[in-house]
Amino acid sequence: MGLGQGYTQGTGCGLSPKKPQKPATKTVTAGRKGSLTGPVVNVPVWRASTHLYENVAELEAGKGRNEDGRFFYGRRGSPTQWSLAEALTEMEPGAHGTMLYPSGVAAIACALLSVLKPGDVLLMTDNAYDPSRSLADGFLKRFGVETRYFDPRTTDYDSLFCDRTKAILLESPGSLTFEMQDIPAICAAAKKRNVVTLLDNTWATSYFHTALDKGIDMAILSCTKYIVGHSDVMMGSVTTHEKLWTKLRQTAQQLGQTVSPDDAYLASRGLRTLSVRMKAHEASALHIARWLQTQSDVATVFHPALADCPGHEIWKRDFTGSSGLFSFIHKGDTATGAAFVDALELFGIGYSWGGFESLALPVQPEKYRSVVSWDKPGTLIRLQIGLEDTDDLIADLSQAFELGRNQR
Repeated sequence: MGLGQGYTQGTGCGLSPKKPQKPATKTVTAGRKGSLTGPVVNVPVWRASTHLYENVAELEAGKGRNEDGRFFYGRRGSPTQWSLAEALTEMEPGAHGTMLYPSGVAAIACALLSVLKPGDVLLMTDNAYDPSRSLADGFLKRFGVETRYFDPRTTDYDSLFCDRTKAILLESPGSLTFEMQDIPAICAAAKKRNVVTLLDNTWATSYFHTALDKGIDMAILSCTKYIVGHSDVMMGSVTTHEKLWTKLRQTAQQLGQTVSPDDAYLASRGLRTLSVRMKAHEASALHIARWLQTQSDVATVFHPALADCPGHEIWKRDFTGSSGLFSFIHKGDTATGAAFVDALELFGIGYSWGGFESLALPVQPEKYRSVVSWDKPGTLIRLQIGLEDTDDLIADLSQAFELGRNQR
């Protein structure tokens, strides 16, 4: 990654690893080379819309270069954004580059638009994130792209594709009902047909699940969640290999996609503690999930790291850990489930996840299915387990269950 004209900063004291590193070390060192950070630990915040040139010759020369590390104009970023993009690229073995976006939805949209055109068919797992479905059924449909949904647990991969299939969007596990997909097998089937594979990898991030080495072409993150980790920034990213990099980059630039340096700085700061936070989320969520399995008001717990959860063997094979998000079925009806959530004191009620705080959300997956029906009795409740003490969280859940039983 070269340096642009006018960027006179020296090599500084940043890190430039020469040996392979484990994921926890990468979260600390990635994106921190001296050409970006200078003599300080964290890359500074570069706020700029206009980048100045020494002379017209340099201005003209800059028009022929389009890469991170070269100043051009504010939309193409500065060391603050370049450092974060480079860090996320380093987290994915085999990646060539990462583009940043103002939200996870923007990342999904731009990734799809970089590989689809009118007349194409997009395959989408039926457990996909609702905004992904909304994009497919709204904008992409108007754009002339047909979306076909499929059972996330199918093993008949060959039957999914047709001559017009150009891309397949996966989400494993799904962020409501947590079905696992056999990513390597699906990718192998897709590659035989030159179909681009995209994965929403937000649940695990590249810390617990590297995607490109499983065959995925584009790994998508809602950085809003675990990368940022503090519920105070909206951001998305797409990481890909060299073959698709130019298409991805040009599409993002043509659509005017950019993130502010202040947000990039906050996301980079969050990345540095990703290892510690993910391990804490994982341990607390598993502890609470196992406790929920013992409760009389709970019918089923959906967490792929639990041995009796469907898809556990896939998770065990492909993932190195699990995050803080899972769901369970409360045996009560919709009103009872809502009362349970309302009774919680430490769990906030709200969308998103991945921050330091715990959240609870009653969800209705039957509203977001096209192929696989959801007819399980009871109320599905999704929990994001934050960084609070698990004893306090269990006590809170327990009192909410007890309150519901006393009101029957």
